[in-house]
Amino acid sequence: MNHIKPRTKTPDLSIKLLDGNTWTLSEEKPEHFNMVVVYRGKHCPVCKKYLETIQEHLKDFKDIGVNIVAISSDTKEVAEATFKDWDISDVPVGYEFPIEEARNWGLYISKGIKDEPEQFIEPGVFLIRPDITLYASSIQTMPFARPEIVALLKSIKFVLDKDYPARGEA
Repeated sequence: MNHIKPRTKTPDLSIKLLDGNTWTLSEEKPEHFNMVVVYRGKHCPVCKKYLETIQEHLKDFKDIGVNIVAISSDTKEVAEATFKDWDISDVPVGYEFPIEEARNWGLYISKGIKDEPEQFIEPGVFLIRPDITLYASSIQTMPFARPEIVALLKSIKFVLDKDYPARGEA
């Protein structure tokens, strides 16, 4: 399994958004970070709460120079239903993130059970500097144990205030 080390280039990422645009990591120019949030898909109630919490704090992230995109391997139709049914009206939502590309990011893939898709990507959060180097990541094998959004926001403020370097590259 590939794991991207902090302070190294990430793969480029280009994903279709529900607003009709394409989000491309190498073309994004945030003040401080792009935050790529990979969620499991519409079938996941934990993801619903997670993205709705991001919606509540989206302005706070923007105010400190962090751009956010939420992506999954869901089809366009399923992602549209997610956007309609969840309270995430301002969160940019990308769809059809390829499973093989997710593996290049070090993400875990699960086989569906019950009402889940046949295969889907487990969650991950990536903080990426404007030069497309990884600052930090959190990758999970389950829907839970993700970084809490408010704690993540406070941590990013600390990082920016103290000019704290990326860690874990050794």
